[in-house]
Amino acid sequence: MAMWDKIKDQAKTFQQSQGTRGAGGSGQGSHGPAGGGRPGSSSGGSKTQLIGMFKSQLASAKNELKSGAYRDASMAMCALVAAADGQVEPAERQRVEELIVSNEVLQNFPADQLRQRFNQHVDRLLANFEQGKAEALQVIAKAAKKPAEARAVVQTGMVVAGADGSFEPSEQYAIREACTALNIPPSEFGV
Repeated sequence: MAMWDKIKDQAKTFQQSQGTRGAGGSGQGSHGPAGGGRPGSSSGGSKTQLIGMFKSQLASAKNELKSGAYRDASMAMCALVAAADGQVEPAERQRVEELIVSNEVLQNFPADQLRQRFNQHVDRLLANFEQGKAEALQVIAKAAKKPAEARAVVQTGMVVAGADGSFEPSEQYAIREACTALNIPPSEFGV
């Protein structure tokens, strides 16, 4: 699964570039595919490792991720991923809710606020997918002002999307659309 290898490489590059935080995010895109194809990186655990890496990147930024814009955008993102294929089974909704309220970074916010926002978006998406999606993307776009928050919103979506061990094309597409709304090149996340 080359996509995961690509994201892994990018996430590594991203972590390295995080070392130069506060540089106004200029040097982006300047690191080419330095690692090339790393041998043996397509192990079955790569997805889990990747999700773990996003989780740890999110955790390291936890203290910066306390704004209402991040909270609302990440709930819209989670709903968009959950409803990406146009339907959300009650069990899936519950599973995503549990992931949200147990997420270390999202514990900055009261669980009922998170649940309420997530479910509101899911309900809208199920009632009218195109309209619900447009509304979710508008909310997501509000996090674009702060690049660190914008990336965290996408990472939160990736963590939720990848939690079931598969990353559906519809979920990838939802994440691509969110990246566009946030002015982040989707290639940063390999989608």
